[in-house]
Amino acid sequence: MDSSQRLFNRERTLHQILGAGQVADLILWRRKNQTVMILLVTLAAFVVFERSGYTLLSLVSSVLLLLVVILFLWAKSAAILNRPAPPLPQLHLSDEMTNEIAAFIQTRVNNLFSVSHDIALGKDSRLFLKVAAYLWLISVVGGFTDFLTLAYTSLFILLTLPALYERYEDYIDRFVLKCYNKLCQLYRKIGEEYIIRVQYWILEKQKLS
Repeated sequence: MDSSQRLFNRERTLHQILGAGQVADLILWRRKNQTVMILLVTLAAFVVFERSGYTLLSLVSSVLLLLVVILFLWAKSAAILNRPAPPLPQLHLSDEMTNEIAAFIQTRVNNLFSVSHDIALGKDSRLFLKVAAYLWLISVVGGFTDFLTLAYTSLFILLTLPALYERYEDYIDRFVLKCYNKLCQLYRKIGEEYIIRVQYWILEKQKLS
């Protein structure tokens, strides 16, 4: 599809916009197993927090305590009985993934600082109105739900909507652009009718005066 037929006339793909790295692969289901695992783990954590009444700190501490005790007793009994030690995987965070995550966070934080700076100095009124609207919307949504539910819902949306959009990108872009063009035509039509009425009203006032 031509860039003029895409939303915002963009030339880059969604994968490139998201950074074209491992984070983008996770969001767009290029690493399907890892994405599914993240969704399942967060869903399990969400259910545990909602049903058990645990806080994040107490749950993490309890799980780590149980894991450490099991592994310690397993290793001690294995040494006494001359058995193999627990099969622990080699946990390692690659430099590539660390750099990509750091670059992703750095870009977003710098954008946030830039926006905050422009708003604080009153440079962009439209940007101020947008940020105020978003914050108001978050405040309204936060009044209907708790942080945990909002966080899981946001993660679920992040890991599903971009992938669905990429899969049906052509259809969605055509539909949205078609609706946008119709709204523009309606706006111009209403604007022309309004201008004609205002001009007619001015002429009537001039005749009466």
